[in-house]
Amino acid sequence: MGELIAIERRDDGVAVVTMADEAGHNAMTPAFVRALVRALDEVEAWPRLKVVVLAGTEDVFSSGADLTMLSALVDGSIAPAEIVLPKRVLDVPVPVVAAMTGHAIGGGLALGLCADVVFAARQSRYGCSFMNMGFTPGMGMTKLLEHVAPPAIAHEMLLTGEPKRGRWLEARGVFNAVLDRPDVLPHALDVAARIADKPRPSLEILRRTLTLPRRQAFELTHTIESLMHRVSFGLSEVRERIGEELHAP
Repeated sequence: MGELIAIERRDDGVAVVTMADEAGHNAMTPAFVRALVRALDEVEAWPRLKVVVLAGTEDVFSSGADLTMLSALVDGSIAPAEIVLPKRVLDVPVPVVAAMTGHAIGGGLALGLCADVVFAARQSRYGCSFMNMGFTPGMGMTKLLEHVAPPAIAHEMLLTGEPKRGRWLEARGVFNAVLDRPDVLPHALDVAARIADKPRPSLEILRRTLTLPRRQAFELTHTIESLMHRVSFGLSEVRERIGEELHAP
């Protein structure tokens, strides 16, 4: 996993999986996705695991799919149905806590929304940037955002593509808690420790039950989103926008 992902196993049964690609802004390159999947596989094999805390750097939780991957989606070398990283997080057998200290955009935000409990920072930005490039949202975002936000707020964010400051979202009741940046990870670890105090079999059963609506919604929306992508990625305007961004200095 190198410098992309770091793993910490704590005495209380909490595994902290930190997306640590600071230079790449934790963008979802193929190498980054493979490293994150391997990290999740590794912590799931830890016999003492009770809770996973998913974290990023202080500045960026995840910036979502990088332009190279978007370009591959447009030219058809990667199918929309192949991008299922959020589903991998939903399938973690124990509870997941997201500590989104830094910015989370597009697919990066979708990744955090697959956690059971989601904490954010007042100073950071969170947004669904898909439509800014002219194509429809993916990675289950059309339903995942409603896990932490009222539908009206979720729809505004999906349609406008405008990133919102954590303090703006806090005022509208989005996320489990919105704190100052230095407090996000400590608060997430405290909550994770309280969860980890319970028996693992009970945690697994409850997590599977609580994620069932999101897992079902993900399967449905992923199919619909893939169809929408086939239309929107075929638009010349979308191809031009991504091409311009890809070749920008």
